[in-house]
This record gives sequence, C-alpha cells and structure tokens, in this order.
Amino acid sequence: MDHNSSDKSTEHAGAPTTPVFSTPSTPVFCTIIPPHILSKLAESDDPARNEPARRTLEHDHLRRTRRREVCAEARTPGEPGADADKPQRTIYDAEHQENLPGTKVRSESDGPSQDASVNRAHAGLGATFELYLKAYGRKSIDGAGLPLDATVHYGEKYDNAFWDGERMVFGDGDGDLFLDFTIPVDVIGHELTHGVTQYTANLAYQDQAGALNESISDVFGSLIKQYALGQTADQADWLIGTGLLGPGVDKGTALRSMKAPGTAYDDDVLGKDPQPATMENYVDTMDDNGGVHINSGIPNHAFYLFASDLGGKAWERAGQIWYDVLTSGKLSQNAKFSDFAKLTVAAAQARFGSGDEHTAVTKAWNQVGVDLKST
Repeated sequence: MDHNSSDKSTEHAGAPTTPVFSTPSTPVFCTIIPPHILSKLAESDDPARNEPARRTLEHDHLRRTRRREVCAEARTPGEPGADADKPQRTIYDAEHQENLPGTKVRSESDGPSQDASVNRAHAGLGATFELYLKAYGRKSIDGAGLPLDATVHYGEKYDNAFWDGERMVFGDGDGDLFLDFTIPVDVIGHELTHGVTQYTANLAYQDQAGALNESISDVFGSLIKQYALGQTADQADWLIGTGLLGPGVDKGTALRSMKAPGTAYDDDVLGKDPQPATMENYVDTMDDNGGVHINSGIPNHAFYLFASDLGGKAWERAGQIWYDVLTSGKLSQNAKFSDFAKLTVAAAQARFGSGDEHTAVTKAWNQVGVDLKST
C-alpha cells in the first residue's frame, strides 16, 4: 500500500528553512474533540449530555461547509509587513451565538480584559506565534505575518474548539464533561498548527495523511506548551488537553497521550481512548476520515520516543526536524507514515549529520513499527 513519491533527501542542512507556501485546497475542518467522543455522547440517555454533543456535531457540520468555501477561494499568504515579527491579535466575543467573528473585545494594543477567556485566548495566540518565530524563524502561521484572530464564547455549551481557515474559535464547554476550551494552551497551539500545515504541506485530511495532519498539530501543540513553560522533554507531561475535562469525567486526564497513546481516558461516559501506539494496532475504519484522530497516536508516539531519547528542549532538535519536513516542499499531500518517517530520517542527516539525531529518529520509527525500507 505504501507509496513514496515524497521519499527524497532534504537539502537544507543548517540554515533556517524557507517556508513553502501552497494554495489551500483541501477542504479541512479540524476540531480538537474527536468525532468518536461526540458521537458516543450523542447516544447517551442523559439529555444534559446528549444535547450539547448533538448541537456540537450539528455546528461542526455547518462549519465544515464554511471551511470548503474558504478553501475554494484559494487564499495565499500576503507579503510580510513591517511588524511581521510581532503578533497582531484580535479577540472577538460571540456572546453564545453562532455568528462569526462576533463583537471585537480586545486588540493587540489593548490591556487585559476582565474576561478570563479573552485573556487566555490572547495569551495562547501569542505563545504559538512566539514558538514558531523564536524556534523556527516563522512569522505567524502563514510565514508572512498573518494576523491572528480568535472568537471566544461560541455557541451554547459548545463542546469544541476549531481552526476554520481564518480564525480560532472556542466554545465554553458544557461545564460537566468539558470546560472552557481556552484553558489548555496546547489546544490553541494544536488548532493554529492546522493553519501552518494548511500553508505548507497542505496534507489531506484522510487516512494516514490525515493522521499525520492531526499528529503534527499535537506535536507542535505540545511543543508550544513546553516552550511556554520552559520544560525539557523529561519534564513535559506529553498530554494534549490537560485541564479540559470537567467534573463529569471520572477517569481521564486529557484528550490524548503522546507518551502512552490509548491511556488518556477510560471513562464510562467518554468511553476508552482508542489510540494505538504502534502499527501493530493500526485501526482500519471509515469513520473520522479514516481514523485521523485515532491513528495519529502512532506518529505522536514516535515523536515522543525521539524527543525523549534526545533529551533537552524538544523543540530545538526533534521539533526542528519535524518542521524541516513540514516546510520542505517534499511531503506529498497524501503522504503515508512511511513517507513522512523517511523524510525525517533524511532531514536529521541533512541538518545534524550521522549523529544522535539520526540514530534516535530511526530508532523511534522502528519502535512504532513504521517501515523505513519499503519503496
């Protein structure tokens, strides 16, 4: 099944990578809560739990339609402005309605709001901007200083957050199973990284390419949190969405675990975390665009193993290699795990030589069962 049209060695060795812009064309609508969780909740006998889930699923369907419209307009990054090395953030309040963007409540030059959700969204956008700029020299998510907009208080008990191709949107959660979606900074970083992918490799949101799309967002979401907290790889929790689960979840710590996929939750309401850690347990399914939120556990775990083996600050070497591949122009939109893996091995060689990085990344992919030898 593997195809390796993108299996070419990288050419950039030590210099910062030049962002490769591609016209957004794949109709991708990316939410942080996987549809398998919402679908399970929608089947609950408890109206307090099934009604928010059903409304969220309905809203997400409508927003997917809007996402297709954005893609059809073939938007491309603009030219960098004079202040492209500084974030230009604007926060809006939907006031529990479904109209976007909502009422403007905070601009870049404004001081803190009395609304904690507004301030968290503002800070999360800034943390994401800073990681990409300071670590990789990338000016905003499009590489050209794109202004960062976000809307808080979207919908009524809306159990999700998403990037719609133009802005970040946060629900308040239902207060029972999910809390305010501005709480975890890695959720903000995850969703904005879908924008980075949109403007670079533009990975399809289907099957293994879609799982890579999701995994890359988890990787950089985690790195954004680690960077903001000043954590090394061994200090990080490698969880996505810590602090998001509400009091109605008895057995759960987060949405996903990169360290131990499949262990983030095992709850009578949410169900059991279905993520595999290795190819041995790869899930073949027609749901969720071929299991993009499920099988992303495999490349997630590979990155965790790689970064942990190297130690130190994960964004400096492990993250740099992932970023090199994402922006290289060599990653096919329909890439499989093996395509991406071989490009990371080549990128490690190109940037760092035949040292610890090359050894560690090769070992990590072998540990999760991704074939590096197929042609």
